[in-house]
Amino acid sequence: MVARARDGSTVRRAVTTCAACLAWGLTFAQGVCMACYNFAAPRHGHQAGECGACLRRERLKKGYCRLCWCQARTDRTVLAEDARSAVVLAPYLRDIRHQQLFFADMDRRTAPPRAAPRRYGARGRPLKPPPPPAARPVTGCIQPPLLDAGVRSYRYAAIDLRHGPAPDNPWLAWALHLAHTNAEARGWAPVTRRGMQRVLVMLLANYQEGDLIRVSDFADIVVRRCTNLDYVIEILAAMAVVDDDRPAALEPWLHAKLADLAPPIQRDVLRWARVLRDGGPRTRARRVETVRGYVAATVPALTDWARHREHLREVTRDDVSTYLDTLHGNPRQTATTALRSLFGWAKHSNLIFRNPTARVRGPRVEDAIWQPLRPDELNQAVTAATTPQARLFLVLAAVHAARPGQIRAMHLDDVDLPGRRITIAGHDRPLDELTHHALLDWLDYRHRRWPNTTNPHLLVSTESALRHGPVSHTWILNMRGLAATIERLRIDRQLEEAIATGGDPLHIAAVFAVSEDTAIRYATNARILLQTPPRPPH
Repeated sequence: MVARARDGSTVRRAVTTCAACLAWGLTFAQGVCMACYNFAAPRHGHQAGECGACLRRERLKKGYCRLCWCQARTDRTVLAEDARSAVVLAPYLRDIRHQQLFFADMDRRTAPPRAAPRRYGARGRPLKPPPPPAARPVTGCIQPPLLDAGVRSYRYAAIDLRHGPAPDNPWLAWALHLAHTNAEARGWAPVTRRGMQRVLVMLLANYQEGDLIRVSDFADIVVRRCTNLDYVIEILAAMAVVDDDRPAALEPWLHAKLADLAPPIQRDVLRWARVLRDGGPRTRARRVETVRGYVAATVPALTDWARHREHLREVTRDDVSTYLDTLHGNPRQTATTALRSLFGWAKHSNLIFRNPTARVRGPRVEDAIWQPLRPDELNQAVTAATTPQARLFLVLAAVHAARPGQIRAMHLDDVDLPGRRITIAGHDRPLDELTHHALLDWLDYRHRRWPNTTNPHLLVSTESALRHGPVSHTWILNMRGLAATIERLRIDRQLEEAIATGGDPLHIAAVFAVSEDTAIRYATNARILLQTPPRPPH
């Protein structure tokens, strides 16, 4: 990370004065030391203002800047008379009249040497017993609220579990039991368990049956305290006491993208995008990435038409043809598909009288003629696969022609090591010796690295080991930038099988469980390569 001045310009990192606490040392980003950079992190919520002691305008914690907090800590060490005075800092903050400058990252004093020998034994305080088993409370009649409770303000850590038991609330006892069950099943760290307990106590200490806890009321507090918001919502959703009223992540992006369109067009496009996202009676739900791509492809055309059109029903076929003629290749194909989807939905919804994109076809894209990978390209891929998961990805793609998404979706139940069978995307196939060794290496590493994970997927990562979902599509990165990527290895495997069988589409469809069109395409590619003289080696 480069160091930057307050105006954003890049400065050379050197030993100088911190712009916030005036400490002398190596500066970090924005011309401040590492401690001040972390002090200004958004998760802490320290806003800029006038310090109550030194009157400087800096980031404040409870009304005082970080330099004054360091000075109060120093004054406490000198002036504290009893044990209580040696703990609290507030009285010393109000009495600050001067500042003692210090070296960067050296304001913390080290503890004095130990006077008595260390007592060896169990480290730390004794472990607390797990919460008792609890289930959903059985209650009688429920009095529904007459008025909306409004925005609720929660206070984090209002009840300190270190000095006493949790409040006697059956709903809280049930939530703590669910949190303990999830922690044991997913291998949560102790700090994660404690943070989850504090959040649940904050939310459910005074809970009454029939109330719904809105996520918008406590989301900021949970995020600032570095507790996973999704885990909290998952537990509350299992109890059916949460109302997730957060706006969808797609909504702000849609409003910003369509801000320059005429109001009638903007309203119709918003409805179309939501139908794509949520699905309808005759429309399956699309992924958010697909919705973003469709909207982004239609916005330039809609912006151009908005200069002389105020509604989608005014768009003509000539307008569509004129705009598409300005595009070529993949952008034209994407824009054609997106516009056909938009106007097709508008016609079915009775928003327009005639579909201007009817019988409009995109450019015909000829199928690529793939060439087999060279030995040096394959060797580069093998050399780059240095981890157990990378080698497993490589083997499944190069031997079984598995797609990256299919590999990420595989479960442990899909692997039958004693029976030498493996199931990929619902297609059962024999397990060869190379794949068998790669699976053994990965499963051994998986067991040693995450012995307590309950994730049913074959491949897990540091993040997914705590959940039940697959790894992300960006998890494997060491194959990118090479000629033989995972996708290219899959294509080369199917092409190799097609060449070996003389371009037999039935054999390709049976071995790899692909569609008829895909099998014919690979068979055609193989016949062209068999009829073409081989290219000379480079």
